[in-house]
Amino acid sequence: MQSLMRQVQKMQKKIAALQEELAQRTVEASVGGGMVTAVVNGRQELVSIKIDPEVVNPEDIDMLQDLIVAAVNEALRRSQEMVQEEMAKITGGLKIPGLF
Repeated sequence: MQSLMRQVQKMQKKIAALQEELAQRTVEASVGGGMVTAVVNGRQELVSIKIDPEVVNPEDIDMLQDLIVAAVNEALRRSQEMVQEEMAKITGGLKIPGLF
């Protein structure tokens, strides 16, 4: 039982360190041929968004809004994948509810 507890504590420390590291790592997604780019960190926080001035058309705000939503959603999806891949390295693929 002691051995198992030590393993769990070791895994907890690795997970805490990974969470800090992932907070610094970012992923980006571009849509509309690069017209809108969203950057998200490993905490699934939007870090930045870049909008090409060419896509800003007062006559077609709906398209710009759709591009922003698509870019942010894709960046969030990529960030979640990155976190899952890194967590799997620590947990051996074991799904631990509430971890991320």
